[in-house]
Amino acid sequence: MNTRTDTPLPATDYENDLQRLGELASLVAAAQDALSDDMVSRLASAFSEGITLLDRLTRNEGLMRLLQVLDRAECQYVLTSLADAITQMSRELATAPPAKGGFGGLLKLAREPGTQEGLRALSMLGKYWNDSLRELHRHGG
Repeated sequence: MNTRTDTPLPATDYENDLQRLGELASLVAAAQDALSDDMVSRLASAFSEGITLLDRLTRNEGLMRLLQVLDRAECQYVLTSLADAITQMSRELATAPPAKGGFGGLLKLAREPGTQEGLRALSMLGKYWNDSLRELHRHGG
């Protein structure tokens, strides 16, 4: 019966439904045959460990806060630019000759335009990180 019109469905609809149900049953049977007891045990263990890990991650307030902050647009820009910078750095380091070291090399590095900006960025990060850490300890976490 069709629930909308309370009229009997044509026989072909029943046949199609039965055929689909039979195909689904065959698929389940094939999956059961393909999985050995050892595979099922490993899958269950992996699933259990995954759930345990997910539970631990979601209970970690620091990680949850970090994920919330990383979802902001400005943090996305920072992460994207950091990924680009790491890629460029990796390529440049791979093709550049090894540093000779010494005071002369340090002076040459200090004259590079990005060196001062990089040190400034790290200094600012250290300042704000330190301020935040002290504030957290003042308020007990």
